[in-house]
Amino acid sequence: MAGGQERVLRRRIKSVAATRKITKAMELIAASQIQRAQARIAANRPYKNGMARIIVEAAKGDPHAAKKMLGVPEKVENVLLLVIVGDRGLSGAYNSSVLRAAERKIIELKSQGATARLIVVGKKAAPYFRFRGQDVELSFVGFADRPSFADARLVAAAAAAPFIAGEVEQVLLASTRFHSAGSQKVEVQQLLPLTDPRAVSDDDEATVPHELTGYTEFEPDAEKLLADLAPKALESEVFSALLEGSAAFHTSQQRAMAAATDNADELGLSLTRIMNRARQDAITTEIMEIVGGAEALRQKKGA
Repeated sequence: MAGGQERVLRRRIKSVAATRKITKAMELIAASQIQRAQARIAANRPYKNGMARIIVEAAKGDPHAAKKMLGVPEKVENVLLLVIVGDRGLSGAYNSSVLRAAERKIIELKSQGATARLIVVGKKAAPYFRFRGQDVELSFVGFADRPSFADARLVAAAAAAPFIAGEVEQVLLASTRFHSAGSQKVEVQQLLPLTDPRAVSDDDEATVPHELTGYTEFEPDAEKLLADLAPKALESEVFSALLEGSAAFHTSQQRAMAAATDNADELGLSLTRIMNRARQDAITTEIMEIVGGAEALRQKKGA
Protein backbone atom coordinates (compact mmCIF):
# COMPACT_ATOMS: atom_id res chain seq x y z
CA MET A 1 0.00 0.00 0.00
CA ALA A 2 2.77 2.44 0.99
CA GLY A 3 4.83 1.54 -2.08
CA GLY A 4 1.87 2.17 -4.37
CA GLN A 5 1.23 5.54 -2.74
CA GLU A 6 4.88 6.48 -3.18
CA ARG A 7 4.76 5.64 -6.89
CA VAL A 8 1.66 7.79 -7.36
CA LEU A 9 3.30 10.70 -5.55
CA ARG A 10 6.47 10.37 -7.62
CA ARG A 11 4.42 10.56 -10.83
CA ARG A 12 2.59 13.63 -9.59
CA ILE A 13 5.84 15.35 -8.58
CA LYS A 14 7.31 14.59 -11.99
CA SER A 15 4.20 15.99 -13.71
CA VAL A 16 4.28 19.17 -11.61
CA ALA A 17 7.98 19.64 -12.40
CA ALA A 18 7.30 19.31 -16.14
CA THR A 19 4.46 21.84 -15.90
CA ARG A 20 6.71 24.22 -14.00
CA LYS A 21 9.28 24.13 -16.81
CA ILE A 22 6.60 25.13 -19.30
CA THR A 23 5.19 27.97 -17.19
CA LYS A 24 8.67 29.29 -16.40
CA ALA A 25 9.61 29.29 -20.08
CA MET A 26 6.37 31.12 -20.98
CA GLU A 27 7.03 33.64 -18.21
CA LEU A 28 10.50 34.42 -19.58
CA ILE A 29 9.22 34.68 -23.16
CA ALA A 30 6.42 37.05 -22.11
CA ALA A 31 8.89 39.18 -20.12
CA SER A 32 11.10 39.57 -23.19
CA GLN A 33 8.08 40.48 -25.34
CA ILE A 34 7.05 43.21 -22.90
CA GLN A 35 10.28 45.12 -23.55
CA ARG A 36 9.74 44.94 -27.32
CA ALA A 37 6.11 46.00 -27.03
CA GLN A 38 7.03 49.00 -24.86
CA ALA A 39 9.72 50.02 -27.35
CA ARG A 40 7.17 49.92 -30.20
CA ILE A 41 4.72 52.05 -28.19
CA ALA A 42 7.46 54.62 -27.52
CA ALA A 43 8.47 54.64 -31.21
CA ASN A 44 4.85 55.22 -32.30
CA ARG A 45 4.18 58.04 -29.81
CA PRO A 46 5.81 60.90 -31.82
CA TYR A 47 3.70 60.06 -34.89
CA LYS A 48 0.52 59.89 -32.82
CA ASN A 49 1.25 63.18 -31.05
CA GLY A 50 2.20 64.83 -34.35
CA MET A 51 -1.08 63.72 -35.92
CA ALA A 52 -3.01 65.10 -32.96
CA ARG A 53 -1.13 68.41 -33.22
CA ILE A 54 -2.01 68.79 -36.90
CA ILE A 55 -5.68 68.05 -36.18
CA VAL A 56 -5.69 70.71 -33.45
CA GLU A 57 -4.24 73.29 -35.85
CA ALA A 58 -6.70 72.35 -38.59
CA ALA A 59 -9.58 72.56 -36.12
CA LYS A 60 -8.46 76.06 -35.10
CA GLY A 61 -8.31 77.04 -38.79
CA ASP A 62 -11.90 75.98 -39.52
CA PRO A 63 -14.04 75.46 -36.37
CA HIS A 64 -17.17 74.78 -38.45
CA ALA A 65 -15.54 71.89 -40.32
CA ALA A 66 -13.98 70.64 -37.09
CA LYS A 67 -17.43 70.44 -35.53
CA LYS A 68 -18.42 67.90 -38.19
CA MET A 69 -15.29 65.78 -37.74
CA LEU A 70 -14.66 66.10 -34.01
CA GLY A 71 -16.75 65.74 -30.88
CA VAL A 72 -19.61 63.52 -29.74
CA PRO A 73 -22.72 63.03 -31.93
CA GLU A 74 -25.91 64.46 -30.48
CA LYS A 75 -28.12 61.52 -31.49
CA VAL A 76 -26.89 57.94 -31.65
CA GLU A 77 -29.06 55.14 -33.00
CA ASN A 78 -26.47 52.82 -34.57
CA VAL A 79 -23.05 52.12 -33.08
CA LEU A 80 -20.11 50.05 -34.27
CA LEU A 81 -18.05 48.54 -31.48
CA LEU A 82 -14.46 47.48 -32.20
CA VAL A 83 -13.14 45.00 -29.61
CA ILE A 84 -9.42 44.20 -29.31
CA VAL A 85 -8.30 41.12 -27.33
CA GLY A 86 -5.61 38.45 -27.70
CA ASP A 87 -5.26 35.42 -29.94
CA ARG A 88 -4.23 33.22 -26.99
CA GLY A 89 -5.23 32.60 -23.41
CA LEU A 90 -3.11 31.86 -20.32
CA SER A 91 -3.04 35.60 -19.66
CA GLY A 92 -5.07 36.05 -16.51
CA ALA A 93 -8.06 38.36 -16.84
CA TYR A 94 -6.76 40.23 -19.91
CA ASN A 95 -9.25 38.84 -22.43
CA SER A 96 -12.23 38.46 -20.10
CA SER A 97 -11.93 42.03 -18.77
CA VAL A 98 -12.18 43.57 -22.25
CA LEU A 99 -14.95 41.21 -23.36
CA ARG A 100 -17.06 41.92 -20.28
CA ALA A 101 -16.57 45.68 -20.70
CA ALA A 102 -17.71 45.40 -24.32
CA GLU A 103 -20.71 43.29 -23.30
CA ARG A 104 -21.71 45.85 -20.67
CA LYS A 105 -21.46 48.60 -23.29
CA ILE A 106 -23.69 46.65 -25.68
CA ILE A 107 -26.30 46.20 -22.93
CA GLU A 108 -26.07 49.92 -22.13
CA LEU A 109 -26.57 50.89 -25.78
CA LYS A 110 -29.58 48.59 -26.10
CA SER A 111 -31.14 50.11 -22.99
CA GLN A 112 -30.78 53.53 -24.68
CA GLY A 113 -32.51 52.29 -27.84
CA ALA A 114 -29.35 52.01 -29.96
CA THR A 115 -28.23 48.98 -31.95
CA ALA A 116 -24.67 47.71 -31.70
CA ARG A 117 -22.59 46.11 -34.46
CA LEU A 118 -19.39 44.22 -33.72
CA ILE A 119 -15.93 43.99 -35.29
CA VAL A 120 -13.40 42.03 -33.22
CA VAL A 121 -9.63 41.51 -33.20
CA GLY A 122 -8.31 38.32 -31.58
CA LYS A 123 -9.40 34.68 -31.56
CA LYS A 124 -10.95 34.87 -28.11
CA ALA A 125 -13.58 37.49 -28.99
CA ALA A 126 -15.76 35.92 -31.70
CA PRO A 127 -16.61 32.68 -29.80
CA TYR A 128 -17.42 34.71 -26.69
CA PHE A 129 -20.03 36.90 -28.42
CA ARG A 130 -21.46 34.15 -30.63
CA PHE A 131 -22.05 31.98 -27.57
CA ARG A 132 -24.10 34.86 -26.15
CA GLY A 133 -26.13 35.30 -29.32
CA GLN A 134 -24.37 38.45 -30.52
CA ASP A 135 -23.51 38.57 -34.23
CA VAL A 136 -19.93 39.40 -35.18
CA GLU A 137 -19.66 41.12 -38.56
CA LEU A 138 -15.92 40.76 -39.00
CA SER A 139 -13.14 39.02 -37.07
CA PHE A 140 -9.40 39.64 -37.44
CA VAL A 141 -6.98 37.03 -36.10
CA GLY A 142 -3.30 36.23 -36.26
CA PHE A 143 -1.65 39.56 -35.42
CA ALA A 144 -2.80 40.54 -31.93
CA ASP A 145 0.58 39.58 -30.41
CA ARG A 146 2.75 41.58 -32.83
CA PRO A 147 0.59 43.95 -34.89
CA SER A 148 1.92 45.94 -37.82
CA PHE A 149 0.70 49.23 -39.26
CA ALA A 150 -0.67 47.34 -42.27
CA ASP A 151 -2.84 45.32 -39.88
CA ALA A 152 -4.04 48.53 -38.23
CA ARG A 153 -4.89 49.97 -41.66
CA LEU A 154 -7.09 46.95 -42.45
CA VAL A 155 -8.92 47.17 -39.12
CA ALA A 156 -9.35 50.95 -39.40
CA ALA A 157 -10.77 50.65 -42.94
CA ALA A 158 -13.29 48.03 -41.80
CA ALA A 159 -14.34 50.21 -38.84
CA ALA A 160 -14.58 53.42 -40.90
CA ALA A 161 -16.60 51.97 -43.81
CA PRO A 162 -20.01 51.87 -42.02
CA PHE A 163 -19.39 55.34 -40.56
CA ILE A 164 -18.54 56.86 -43.95
CA ALA A 165 -21.55 55.13 -45.51
CA GLY A 166 -23.80 56.67 -42.85
CA GLU A 167 -24.83 53.29 -41.44
CA VAL A 168 -23.59 54.17 -37.94
CA GLU A 169 -23.27 57.49 -36.12
CA GLN A 170 -20.50 56.44 -33.76
CA VAL A 171 -17.57 54.00 -33.66
CA LEU A 172 -16.37 52.85 -30.23
CA LEU A 173 -13.24 50.96 -29.23
CA ALA A 174 -13.01 48.49 -26.34
CA SER A 175 -9.40 47.63 -25.47
CA THR A 176 -6.80 47.65 -22.71
CA ARG A 177 -4.77 50.82 -22.34
CA PHE A 178 -1.16 50.25 -21.33
CA HIS A 179 0.13 52.88 -18.91
CA SER A 180 3.12 50.96 -17.56
CA ALA A 181 4.20 47.43 -16.69
CA GLY A 182 2.33 47.78 -13.41
CA SER A 183 -0.76 49.62 -14.66
CA GLN A 184 -3.20 48.61 -17.41
CA LYS A 185 -6.79 49.79 -17.69
CA VAL A 186 -9.72 48.55 -19.77
CA GLU A 187 -11.39 51.42 -21.61
CA VAL A 188 -14.29 51.94 -24.01
CA GLN A 189 -13.55 55.10 -25.98
CA GLN A 190 -14.83 56.86 -29.08
CA LEU A 191 -12.97 56.45 -32.37
CA LEU A 192 -15.35 58.19 -34.80
CA PRO A 193 -16.15 61.03 -34.90
CA LEU A 194 -12.57 61.85 -33.98
CA THR A 195 -12.02 62.94 -30.40
CA ASP A 196 -10.76 66.49 -30.07
CA PRO A 197 -7.19 66.15 -28.68
CA ARG A 198 -7.79 69.29 -26.60
CA ALA A 199 -10.73 67.70 -24.76
CA VAL A 200 -8.88 65.27 -22.49
CA SER A 201 -9.15 64.14 -18.89
CA ASP A 202 -6.61 64.86 -16.18
CA ASP A 203 -5.15 61.36 -16.62
CA ASP A 204 -4.25 62.14 -20.24
CA GLU A 205 -2.56 65.49 -19.76
CA ALA A 206 0.84 63.99 -20.55
CA THR A 207 -0.35 63.03 -24.06
CA VAL A 208 -1.89 66.41 -24.97
CA PRO A 209 -0.03 67.82 -28.01
CA HIS A 210 1.60 71.22 -27.60
CA GLU A 211 -0.13 73.70 -29.89
CA LEU A 212 2.04 75.47 -32.43
CA THR A 213 2.62 79.17 -31.90
CA GLY A 214 2.10 81.70 -34.65
CA TYR A 215 -0.07 81.60 -37.73
CA THR A 216 -0.71 78.44 -39.78
CA GLU A 217 -1.87 78.62 -43.38
CA PHE A 218 -3.43 75.52 -44.98
CA GLU A 219 -3.29 74.45 -48.60
CA PRO A 220 -5.81 73.02 -49.42
CA ASP A 221 -8.31 74.49 -46.95
CA ALA A 222 -8.71 73.19 -43.42
CA GLU A 223 -11.99 71.37 -44.16
CA LYS A 224 -10.46 69.27 -46.94
CA LEU A 225 -7.36 68.71 -44.84
CA LEU A 226 -9.45 67.42 -41.94
CA ALA A 227 -11.31 65.08 -44.31
CA ASP A 228 -7.98 63.71 -45.56
CA LEU A 229 -6.51 63.47 -42.07
CA ALA A 230 -9.47 61.64 -40.51
CA PRO A 231 -8.65 58.17 -41.97
CA LYS A 232 -4.95 58.54 -41.11
CA ALA A 233 -5.79 59.67 -37.58
CA LEU A 234 -8.09 56.67 -37.21
CA GLU A 235 -5.30 54.34 -38.40
CA SER A 236 -2.97 55.91 -35.85
CA GLU A 237 -5.48 55.41 -33.02
CA VAL A 238 -6.15 51.80 -34.00
CA PHE A 239 -2.43 51.06 -34.30
CA SER A 240 -1.79 52.58 -30.86
CA ALA A 241 -4.62 50.47 -29.40
CA LEU A 242 -3.18 47.31 -30.99
CA LEU A 243 0.30 48.06 -29.64
CA GLU A 244 -0.97 48.82 -26.15
CA GLY A 245 -3.17 45.72 -26.23
CA SER A 246 -0.16 43.60 -27.21
CA ALA A 247 1.93 45.04 -24.36
CA ALA A 248 -0.91 44.53 -21.88
CA PHE A 249 -1.40 40.93 -23.07
CA HIS A 250 2.27 40.03 -22.56
CA THR A 251 2.28 41.73 -19.16
CA SER A 252 -0.80 39.80 -18.04
CA GLN A 253 0.65 36.56 -19.37
CA GLN A 254 3.95 37.15 -17.57
CA ARG A 255 2.10 37.68 -14.29
CA ALA A 256 -0.13 34.65 -14.82
CA MET A 257 2.79 32.38 -15.67
CA ALA A 258 4.81 33.70 -12.72
CA ALA A 259 1.90 32.86 -10.41
CA ALA A 260 1.57 29.42 -12.02
CA THR A 261 5.30 28.79 -11.52
CA ASP A 262 5.06 29.77 -7.85
CA ASN A 263 2.05 27.49 -7.40
CA ALA A 264 3.95 24.64 -9.05
CA ASP A 265 6.85 25.19 -6.65
CA GLU A 266 4.52 25.11 -3.65
CA LEU A 267 2.65 22.04 -4.91
CA GLY A 268 5.91 20.21 -5.65
CA LEU A 269 7.24 20.98 -2.17
CA SER A 270 3.98 19.85 -0.57
CA LEU A 271 3.92 16.59 -2.55
CA THR A 272 7.58 15.95 -1.71
CA ARG A 273 6.83 16.33 1.99
CA ILE A 274 3.85 14.00 1.72
CA MET A 275 5.98 11.44 -0.13
CA ASN A 276 8.79 11.70 2.44
CA ARG A 277 6.28 11.25 5.24
CA ALA A 278 4.79 8.20 3.52
CA ARG A 279 8.27 6.78 3.00
CA GLN A 280 9.15 7.36 6.65
CA ASP A 281 5.92 5.67 7.72
CA ALA A 282 6.74 2.70 5.50
CA ILE A 283 10.29 2.47 6.91
CA THR A 284 9.01 2.78 10.48
CA THR A 285 6.46 0.04 9.84
CA GLU A 286 9.13 -2.26 8.41
CA ILE A 287 11.43 -1.60 11.37
CA MET A 288 8.59 -2.34 13.78
CA GLU A 289 7.85 -5.58 11.96
CA ILE A 290 11.54 -6.62 12.06
CA VAL A 291 11.89 -5.76 15.73
CA GLY A 292 8.65 -7.52 16.52
CA GLY A 293 9.72 -10.63 14.59
CA ALA A 294 13.14 -10.67 16.27
CA GLU A 295 11.56 -10.29 19.69
CA ALA A 296 9.16 -13.15 18.94
CA LEU A 297 12.05 -15.42 17.86
CA ARG A 298 14.03 -14.55 20.96
CA GLN A 299 11.10 -15.31 23.23
CA LYS A 300 10.52 -18.56 21.37
CA LYS A 301 14.19 -19.53 21.68
CA GLY A 302 14.22 -18.70 25.37
CA ALA A 303 11.16 -20.80 25.99
